[in-house]
Amino acid sequence: MTGPPGADETEAERRQRRARFLRELAEAKELRNRVQPRRAKAARLRHAMRMRSFRW
Repeated sequence: MTGPPGADETEAERRQRRARFLRELAEAKELRNRVQPRRAKAARLRHAMRMRSFRW
């Protein structure tokens, strides 16, 4: 067999799979934030600090 496994997969199928993965990842992050609000708040504050200190 030539190429990596699943090489016959079309570009559209790959995009759909990637979109589904990203949707599920976002859902998992939201769920984690609801379950652990204190950690989520700390992460938000860290992100804000990182963005403020970032040089454009």
